[in-house]
Amino acid sequence: MKERLSTLYTGRGRKAVRFRYTLIALDVATIVFFILTAPLTKSTPLIIAEIFVGLVILTDLTIRLWIAEDRTRVLRQVYTLADIVVIASLVLAPVLDQNLAFLKVLRALRLIHSYHVLRDLRRHAAVFRHHEETILASVNLFVFIFVSTAVMFVLHFKDQPYGEGFVDALYFTVTTLTTTGFGDITMTTTSGKLLAVFMMVMGVALFFRLARALFLPTKVHYTCRGCGLDRHDPDAVHCKHCGRDIKIRTHGAGG
Repeated sequence: MKERLSTLYTGRGRKAVRFRYTLIALDVATIVFFILTAPLTKSTPLIIAEIFVGLVILTDLTIRLWIAEDRTRVLRQVYTLADIVVIASLVLAPVLDQNLAFLKVLRALRLIHSYHVLRDLRRHAAVFRHHEETILASVNLFVFIFVSTAVMFVLHFKDQPYGEGFVDALYFTVTTLTTTGFGDITMTTTSGKLLAVFMMVMGVALFFRLARALFLPTKVHYTCRGCGLDRHDPDAVHCKHCGRDIKIRTHGAGG
């Protein structure tokens, strides 16, 4: 059983790749679920749904740890820590009677931030292979926006009418990240002001990274066996650093 699961999670076969793409779909579904339910008032059906999602995440995390050769390394990975926090928030929220929505949205950190998923996408998706920097920068920005929105909602907008508070939190987050600052919604508390400063600093960095990925010449990931350079032009046949032959996968060649 362990060997079979390990093959599904880390193998290169067609079945393993399809399995990991299914896991991506599951990641997206849980992220959407947490984002959509963040502004909702606690109810029995919602709690049951969250417990079910939590069990699914816990099962996936348990399997990953069970098949891992180095469990300490897996536990140090950002998306593993995010899953642990999400599971803890799902367990503690009913007990503490607190809205821990911003912790659940950390699940978004799992989105394609996995070596095996990145490897699969590079091998099978030409669009991802040629626009990897842009896609990853967009995902990171998406994650930060919705995590920040959930934090802002829980701390400053949760007392507003259903739905309106979350929209206001999203609106404030985006205007702060872009440093637009219309001024119709402002923070009056010290914690709110410090959070806004943090969001502005991080927002500038993330937007700069996305702009850089969009406007600089496209590079693809391929580690040169000679010097270790891992960014090359899509049509490169030699490493620019050491001159060694490289074989980047293209539409017309197997690499």
